[in-house]
Amino acid sequence: MAASSPRTKRLSVAALGVLALTSTALTYQLHRTPAGHTDPAASTPLPSHPDAGAASYTYDRLSGPARTVVRDATGGVAATLTDGARTAVLTGPSRTFTEPHTTKAKIVTDSWVRLMPKPWKAGTEKEKWFTDWFAAFHHSTRPDLLAISLQYVKGAPRKKDRQGLRYAGPATFGPPDPHGSPAGGPHRRPSDFYHYLGRPWTFPDRKNALPDKSRYGAVDSSGYVRLVYGYRGGYALLGTDRVGPGLPRTANGIASVGPGVPVIPHRGARPSELDTLQPGDLLFFDTDRQNGPRLDHMGIYLGLDTDGHPRFLSSRERNNGPTFGDAGGSSRIDSAGIYANSLREAKRL
Repeated sequence: MAASSPRTKRLSVAALGVLALTSTALTYQLHRTPAGHTDPAASTPLPSHPDAGAASYTYDRLSGPARTVVRDATGGVAATLTDGARTAVLTGPSRTFTEPHTTKAKIVTDSWVRLMPKPWKAGTEKEKWFTDWFAAFHHSTRPDLLAISLQYVKGAPRKKDRQGLRYAGPATFGPPDPHGSPAGGPHRRPSDFYHYLGRPWTFPDRKNALPDKSRYGAVDSSGYVRLVYGYRGGYALLGTDRVGPGLPRTANGIASVGPGVPVIPHRGARPSELDTLQPGDLLFFDTDRQNGPRLDHMGIYLGLDTDGHPRFLSSRERNNGPTFGDAGGSSRIDSAGIYANSLREAKRL
């Protein structure tokens, strides 16, 4: 990515000792020995951090998109923070994601994707909320958004909170639609995160939404993203595709009127600039040409697999649930498969 003339700033923030690790995917290896093992519920509060001394960081401004790269005292990248986005990519210990039920591909990454309390902008490193947040999460191995997203693939362990609510475990796409598909293929009823949870939910833009028992444990592609980024990650959620302070209901709504920073604009064709993507970005697809240019599928970009191919994770009809594997279509967005050919847009929340 092209860089503008760097503007460098320095700031001291408290360093944080490593927190406990939770194993969240079917195979989720951390490439160092963790301090311990915990199993926090979805609503675990922000961890406190000890005063373990001070570390000096350098803040370089880059463009395409406008962002700040945080470097540690050795010059290594500690974080990437994009203007207008709440998702931060922090550098942490390397880990491996696998999904042996559907693919031999592996994702080895040292990128940890987390939501900041507020969108980033130039100069935010001077604000107390950011220094507190960065000190708490820079070295944390508490499950991030990527690890959380893997908690819903086939074979993932079921997790319950203290009230007995199952908030993680293998998800399906949804029950078969009794009316079938116009194309004659598999077609399932759309399911949002509250269907997966089996609990009612009140949205600010609609009345109370009630779960359907037949869709318990199910999420469609946008429902899955809302489960990971919204219910688990803390991003505000809307019940419709109206403009508002949160994630709209559908993939098309999130792409067209939802929050976030476009990193690949929608030009009506398959994009070529995949190098602008970073882990945690949301990808949008036009897989059904019968509904015109409407974007009907979305997923989460994971990064490069060990063969150097960019892969994404989404909940799919053909797989009947979340996957970054190749059942019913390759998850490689540099392939000749249905998802690569139907990719249209990418956003950074």
